[in-house]
Amino acid sequence: MHLRTRSFGGVFTAMAALGQPEALSAGGPSAPVPNPGEALTRPQDRAAPAALIGVLSDTHGYLDPLILDLFARVDHIIHAGDIVDPRHLSQLAALAPVTAVAGNADTGELDRALPRESSGEVGGIRFVVGHKRKRLLKRLVAGKLNIDQNGAVPNLVVFGHEHMPYAAWVDGTLLLNPGTASSPEEEDDDPTVAIVQVKPSGLSACFIPLVRRRGSDEGV
Repeated sequence: MHLRTRSFGGVFTAMAALGQPEALSAGGPSAPVPNPGEALTRPQDRAAPAALIGVLSDTHGYLDPLILDLFARVDHIIHAGDIVDPRHLSQLAALAPVTAVAGNADTGELDRALPRESSGEVGGIRFVVGHKRKRLLKRLVAGKLNIDQNGAVPNLVVFGHEHMPYAAWVDGTLLLNPGTASSPEEEDDDPTVAIVQVKPSGLSACFIPLVRRRGSDEGV
């Protein structure tokens, strides 16, 4: 319990103070957040991944068919909320096991069926996911998320809501927002998803751009 509070207390303090802390490479500071298609990884690690995790968020009722192709060979899928159409979870579940949480736009069936935060393990790494970064980190600091019986710190923290791709290493944990997969608002960045590779030396994350659909700035 002390380990979790100490580590994520530092994470939460840094993020609250800086808003968007400088991204860290797996080997040290000063690496920029990767461009779409560029991996955030240790350059010396060329081993084949032990597992692949497809990560997406904020689909807002639109699941780009390209996502189904991109995630066709992943071992697990994480959706960080604002799904809107529950049928999309069934489409993703046909590809791989899915861990999904409800976002603020998820009502009715999705709101009743999905938790606000969830956790799991893939390829030996522990992850937690929640829609809103601030809420998720607060609950981690407070020890309200059951990661494992030993109170271990997760290797991967996934959130959405901000419609902006983001990655940073903090105290050995990868904080990841895959961006919005639908870009429903005019001011949104172009749509993206992410793929996380689980390797013997740790994690590698890569953002993948999607094509912005016409009329997506009119809202969903």
